[in-house]
Amino acid sequence: QVQLVESGGGLVQPGGSLRLSCAASGSIFGIYAMGWYRQAPGKTRELVATITSGGSTNYTTSVKGRFTISRDNAKNTVYLQMNSLKPEDTAVYYCHADIRPLLFFRTYDYWGQGTQVTVSS
Repeated sequence: QVQLVESGGGLVQPGGSLRLSCAASGSIFGIYAMGWYRQAPGKTRELVATITSGGSTNYTTSVKGRFTISRDNAKNTVYLQMNSLKPEDTAVYYCHADIRPLLFFRTYDYWGQGTQVTVSS
């Protein structure tokens, strides 16, 4: 019933920018923490950024100062603004959210399908 739909990935040159979006839909009671993960070729999936329902954020060291996570609670959407992109940012980016479905009494983990971000000259 609950889905996360991602958009905004693509090919960009080093130093360029992209903005990823992830919208939750379905029978939702509430959305709590949301975040972005990424997985580069040959590497494990890593947490990139998180944001709480109250707007508190944290980032992995490698993206601090370049990436900004934000959310629009009215739209059930989380964003990742990526600036000053580097080749090492190339990865599949996954949206994640802790969501309480309507009529349920606990939260569950939900994942987007992933969107490819390629940084190359």
